[in-house]
Amino acid sequence: MADKLNGYRILIMETREEAQFSRLLAEQGADVLQCPMFTIQDAPDAAPIEEWIRRFIETPYDDLVLLTGEGLRRLMKIGRRIDVENDFVAALGKARKFARGPKPGRALREIGLEPQVTAEKPTSEGIAEMLSRVDLSGHRVGLQLYPDKDHGKLIGAITAQGADVETVLPYVYDARAADANIVTAIEEMAQSRIDVIALTSSGQVRRLIGVARSHGCEAQLREGLAHTTIAAVGPVVSDELRSYGLRTDITPANEAYFMKPLISAMAAALGKAAPRSAAPH
Repeated sequence: MADKLNGYRILIMETREEAQFSRLLAEQGADVLQCPMFTIQDAPDAAPIEEWIRRFIETPYDDLVLLTGEGLRRLMKIGRRIDVENDFVAALGKARKFARGPKPGRALREIGLEPQVTAEKPTSEGIAEMLSRVDLSGHRVGLQLYPDKDHGKLIGAITAQGADVETVLPYVYDARAADANIVTAIEEMAQSRIDVIALTSSGQVRRLIGVARSHGCEAQLREGLAHTTIAAVGPVVSDELRSYGLRTDITPANEAYFMKPLISAMAAALGKAAPRSAAPH
């Protein structure tokens, strides 16, 4: 696969694993334009998070549901700051751990732990479906949330099984700082200076459309996407694109819906063609 993306200019909107995605693409020869859809910041009020961690240590939850790898890493950062990291890891080890997808699993492995179950569908709906098959009656469940998402249905699905849910939200998004960069990326696509846009979450699709609408450049975005190859990490992203009347050109096969299979699919699809952005403008 080496150098099969040589000469291609690829736009990514990944935020949580931006550096890794960019590096993997660059290793295949791609020229990567990084345009995170927001910046991630610690929650402005750390007190509720510290209390959640201390409760977890004092009486470990029966079950822990991790929705993002970033969330666990932020929790560990706070645990180190308040000098309870080792106790927190020990408590985490006692809980049955459910991961929404591969990213929380990787974050667990970074601290020497493994998820007991990973959702087949890496969505909140997917994890709710998975948990519906598990006995949670009378359990204390720790639920790590992420911003800009209404988690009411997931919380309701867990409590409906007779569980007591204690949530924690360890980080927030700052979208305003990224708006200008997203508008610039839209202009680059419209001027045929981007060969591929690689999308790794449905939130990226919503953010792209939302910024375009708020800045009056949705028509320009759609014009750019009409002649830019659209690569989606999996069916959840493809469905989100379809909901806005947009297509998917490249997606991994065999239900391997994460970064490396996406890059492999891009290399297989693009390796024999000449990148458009290399042509004179």
